[in-house]
Amino acid sequence: MVELWNKIDKSELADKPRVVFEGVIDEINTLERAEAAVRDISAHRLIGFDTETRPSFTRGVQHKVALLQLATDDHAWLFRLNQIGMPDCVAGLLENPDILKIGVSVKDDKAQLGGRRDLKPAGFVELQDMCAEMGIEEKGLQKMYGILFGQRISKNQQLSNWEIASLTEGQRQYASIDAWACLRIYNYLSELKRTGEYTIIRKDVEEGNTQER
Repeated sequence: MVELWNKIDKSELADKPRVVFEGVIDEINTLERAEAAVRDISAHRLIGFDTETRPSFTRGVQHKVALLQLATDDHAWLFRLNQIGMPDCVAGLLENPDILKIGVSVKDDKAQLGGRRDLKPAGFVELQDMCAEMGIEEKGLQKMYGILFGQRISKNQQLSNWEIASLTEGQRQYASIDAWACLRIYNYLSELKRTGEYTIIRKDVEEGNTQER
């Protein structure tokens, strides 16, 4: 029987080992590479999904999505949308209902991707809903992952410049992990739901009180 907390405190996360993505990372910055990547990705029914946007520190200034991340268990593709735009092949993948794209706050991501071109996104799965159904109350990827796997996803690169000419290794790791972690969470939760071999330990994070449910 797997025991899972419904919540986790930031101080608890800080003590956990940091997640590292050990798979292949492909940075996609040409149309030809995008078409080849989509062909490879289309062989999979489930993929992790996320996006990154250059942060704005000026009121009223909003940048377009700079990076689209898609990942399998051992491969991450980082589409540099600020350099290649939204090619037809990528749009078609995002609109394909037969390939499930697993993410967190996907409604916001889909809306922002619409700033690149008109899209009719399909086949998206929201991990926030999946966690809530099972009694996990956290909404952020970092805390979800910490509860399920006892590891910490570093957020050090979150506010970095996602429109630079070539991503740093730190950015490549961060971006890959965010998409890959979504897929890993989905697969794990799906297995727990299938077997029913889990219980939720309810915890008031502020007071440290616990109660098993």
